[in-house]
Amino acid sequence: MFKPLELAIALRYVRSREAGIFVSFVTWASLVGVALGVAALITILSVMNGFEAESRIRLLSLSGHATVYRADGAAFDGPTFADQARRVPGISGAAPVVEQQALFVHGEDMAPATLRGVDARREESVTAMAAVLNGSRLEDLVPGDNFLFLGRALAFQLHVVPGEDVTVLLPTVDEEGALEPRMRLFHVVGLFEAGMQEHDATLAIAALSDVAAFAGVSGATSLRLRFADLYAAPEGARRLAAGWPGFKARDWTEENASYFRAVRLEKTMMAIILFLVVAVAAFNIVAMLVMVVRAKRTDIAILRTLGLSPQGVVRIFLGQGLIIGWGGAFLGVALGTALATHVDQVAGFLQRLLGFEIFDSNVYYITSIPSLVDPRDVAVIALTALLLTLAATIYPARRAAATQPAEALRYE
Repeated sequence: MFKPLELAIALRYVRSREAGIFVSFVTWASLVGVALGVAALITILSVMNGFEAESRIRLLSLSGHATVYRADGAAFDGPTFADQARRVPGISGAAPVVEQQALFVHGEDMAPATLRGVDARREESVTAMAAVLNGSRLEDLVPGDNFLFLGRALAFQLHVVPGEDVTVLLPTVDEEGALEPRMRLFHVVGLFEAGMQEHDATLAIAALSDVAAFAGVSGATSLRLRFADLYAAPEGARRLAAGWPGFKARDWTEENASYFRAVRLEKTMMAIILFLVVAVAAFNIVAMLVMVVRAKRTDIAILRTLGLSPQGVVRIFLGQGLIIGWGGAFLGVALGTALATHVDQVAGFLQRLLGFEIFDSNVYYITSIPSLVDPRDVAVIALTALLLTLAATIYPARRAAATQPAEALRYE
């Protein structure tokens, strides 16, 4: 514990200019360095959290939280199983689907994509399909008419617009194992744009019965689920599949594992890089305290002769270092949290001031800077900065305590 006298001396040394202008400059540079490093780390990680959350919403907008399917790949009665799933606590929506990998042809243009058949009455309980359709409705997919919604990027590749037809080729094999592709003409009645290349360039939506008949299956091939709690989906889907013999489950963390793994790796590397900024500021504290100790050798000797113990000297210089380091850390937490909370307004101000657009709406789907302040991130950053600056004060404080009063006062 610090004694009042020791804290008073430590605070006096922080404000003192007797050690020299350079030492005073290093002192404030250390404080500002810790504050800026902590603030930058909180702000950047919050923005990355915001982009991750926004990407997750867009990724799951057309795929649901989990998928249940038969292990042998056979079709099943989708509506019946969907109604059973809806009665399970925690599941807010269930919709049967049929998915087939197909080749889409329009004139001389070709593109591979996923042909998904959906039940218009149940699909809206699982995905945000209705929200991404540009002026169309799911009810426009009249069963039996071979109507089709195309992702906007896929339609651009095929050079097709609503009102035109596309030919869909489905690779199948006959009883002897020979390749026997099926071909059917679908009429494009609308486009959708989810804001993710994974959907807009690789997905086409049709009525479930049309795709099932085209693929030659008797029902749904999978059941998509939506949970009230997104993070309960992995356990909930596995528990549901375990209750249905012959079924398996996969959830959003598995379907998009590579993407979220890349995001976590990027956040980790960015955190390490920015922690180095805080570490440099902490080393500045070491350098500053060493210089203060050299300049205050006479003061230390006098305090020792007046009865101050070596532990008291250690606490004085620990206090000086902690005032600077912890002051910078707390200032950085306050500044970083405020900046992360209002980063979109700050970015808007800079765009108006400098006359440029950070995210051009003609290029990017996300035109604003999302930010999500995670209290756990803030706590870890603050605790790490506090420990780092505390460690930086130990060596100079122990060196100050090792000062011999007789040696320091010999030439005074």
